[in-house]
Amino acid sequence: MATIETPTKSEFPCSLEISIPLPTNRLASSALQTLEVDPELSASVRRTLSLTTPPAESATEPQEKKLKQESDDSKTVLQINYYATTNRMLRVAVNGFMESLGVVLGAMAELDVDVLEAELEG
Repeated sequence: MATIETPTKSEFPCSLEISIPLPTNRLASSALQTLEVDPELSASVRRTLSLTTPPAESATEPQEKKLKQESDDSKTVLQINYYATTNRMLRVAVNGFMESLGVVLGAMAELDVDVLEAELEG
């Protein structure tokens, strides 16, 4: 995954941050790898994708739990940051991304064993 610098506010004044929690790191990584191959079609839009840990449940968590969250296995949130020159460009880009995301999550729900097991238990 290539590192992309965050665009400046004057260059790309419109932005949106999307966080999508997934059940496991494996599913989050698969979604990331699948979605990052399609570049933005417009030079007016920039997008970054990364994996992060879920936000801490409380500020007084034990140090052991905080250290555990820093491991790769705890990175289960797909983080997407969009930057665009206009609100319209941002909306169009995010709409297209959401369609792709829907396909990826639908395929995971249909084909992935972990997702099916979680669905049956829930």
